[in-house]
Amino acid sequence: MPRQNANTEQIEGRIYQQNLQIRQVSNKESKNFGKDFINGSIEVDTSEDEKKPNILTIHYTYVTSTTSKGQENRTFTTLKRIMDEDRSIVTVGRDKAWKVRCNPSIALNDFYPQGRNDVVSTPRNEGGFVTIVNELAPDGIDRKKFTADALITHVNREDDDEEGIRATVKCAIFNFRNDILPFTFTLRNEDAIQYFEDLNVSNQEPIFTKVWGEIDNRTEIIKEETESAFGQPAVDVKQKRIREWVITGAAREPYPFGDGGVLTPEEVQKAVENRNVMLAETKKRSEDYYASRNNTGSIGNTVNQIPKGGFDF
Repeated sequence: MPRQNANTEQIEGRIYQQNLQIRQVSNKESKNFGKDFINGSIEVDTSEDEKKPNILTIHYTYVTSTTSKGQENRTFTTLKRIMDEDRSIVTVGRDKAWKVRCNPSIALNDFYPQGRNDVVSTPRNEGGFVTIVNELAPDGIDRKKFTADALITHVNREDDDEEGIRATVKCAIFNFRNDILPFTFTLRNEDAIQYFEDLNVSNQEPIFTKVWGEIDNRTEIIKEETESAFGQPAVDVKQKRIREWVITGAAREPYPFGDGGVLTPEEVQKAVENRNVMLAETKKRSEDYYASRNNTGSIGNTVNQIPKGGFDF
């Protein structure tokens, strides 16, 4: 799969808080053993309305002080400054908090909870450049946008919820290493839903196309009242966290998929097999960790195969 598929995000806003830390490579067999790297996350509030924040978390797994070419890594330098000076909304208030522009990508955090044999894959914003800026893009979609090439296999219209009409787009996207990532986008517009439904996609007949939109990550306060026989009703306040990648546009013409196309079923099959191997290794590490902590038994280590051409993301 020589083609570099699109998977980019641009997130702008004020730093809400951060939990960055400097760690050292602990693997004695690594050529970087003992060297410093930054790990952790920053939370960025993309909204100008402090009563309705839209806080996006950007995770940094492994950021070293120099690049692979031995040059200064500006991302490391900026993250260290953010960590050392800690000018966030939580610590110094909204007016003095640093404004940043970040360019992460869509990623998955794959893990196996203890006692479960199935993987949990939570989407997140991962890595990329971060820059301290003086001015931010206009409030709205320009502060929290994404673009991705997606191999779409399902479009499912759902019952209307509190937010209005909704449909989900099940697909696969790819990271910068061209690892395959099963993903679900959201549609909130009737025209968009109709367009994707008309594509008539399926496991056997997927569509490969470019999509773009905005990242929505907010918390809704839900109040439930229970009537009382007398006096005031009982009020139960709950928080509902909404995290969606909402498609607002798509390429007019999908990419050619198949023999002679920009992506072939054989390439997808190989990518799925590679992901299954990675998940088996992740499961084994989880198994070893839980066993060492709790002295429990194995949870298995099976690499699942899929039928050729039956892409079920």
